[in-house]
Amino acid sequence: MELILREDVEKLGSRGALIKVADGYARNFLLPKRLAVPATESNKKIVEQEREAYLRREAKAAGDAQDLGRLMSNVTLTFRQRVGENNHLFGSVTAKDIAEALEAQKYHIDRRKIQLDEPIRTLGEHKVTLRLHKDVASEINVIVEPEQ
Repeated sequence: MELILREDVEKLGSRGALIKVADGYARNFLLPKRLAVPATESNKKIVEQEREAYLRREAKAAGDAQDLGRLMSNVTLTFRQRVGENNHLFGSVTAKDIAEALEAQKYHIDRRKIQLDEPIRTLGEHKVTLRLHKDVASEINVIVEPEQ
């Protein structure tokens, strides 16, 4: 069965692509979930309009993310944590802590967009990457100091 994808589907194609799939896969998965529509002339026009609207929205979102990234490139967050022997932290600084500190500075960033491989467990200055958009990333400075 020939279909036109309305969304990106992994291992199948991207939005607006004309694909051929088995009838059962189309009837039982793609069509009920509205991931695809039958490949008719009228549907091709509708999907093309949807794709153009999607590209405009994505371009606007990417532009907004770049502006936010430029603003955030100068942001420095300072955390004061309790330390034990050999300047070892009790606890750690997590993505949630960073998101809350950014929220206090009026930056609304979802904690899932903060790229931390593992929580920060050492004193000092650390670079943390924020994934603001799929094509836009920004770095902020996080300083962890001992609590007085």
